Amino acid sequence: MKVIYPLICCIGLTLTASVGAAPAEDDFPLTGNYTQNVPCKGDGSDPAKLQVKISAHKIDSKVGVCTILHTERDGKSVNAQLECQFAAGTMLGDVTFTMQPDSTVKMVDRDQNYRSVLYRCPQ
Repeated sequence: MKVIYPLICCIGLTLTASVGAAPAEDDFPLTGNYTQNVPCKGDGSDPAKLQVKISAHKIDSKVGVCTILHTERDGKSVNAQLECQFAAGTMLGDVTFTMQPDSTVKMVDRDQNYRSVLYRCPQ
């Protein structure tokens, strides 16, 4: 039986096992603030439900907090194994982040049930 739970706003994760360690902060190319599926204004007017903060160790969104357990870099992609805390409980899952030339990040869960685009906010 496959169980799908939300990750960042509407991102689905498929239940899976994971082990390993998160990268050092300075080795992690995704660190920053983003909005999901809409360009980030970065002026404080972006809706809270669309805001996503990524560090080398966690992903924080309105839906919940995911701890990054392990990452593997493959060119412009980062495969991540996550442990997420939701109201329904703890879920483990895999996602792939692919950095795009326009400074967006395409994200997809392991089973490709959900795709999203993260827009980096101005600093």
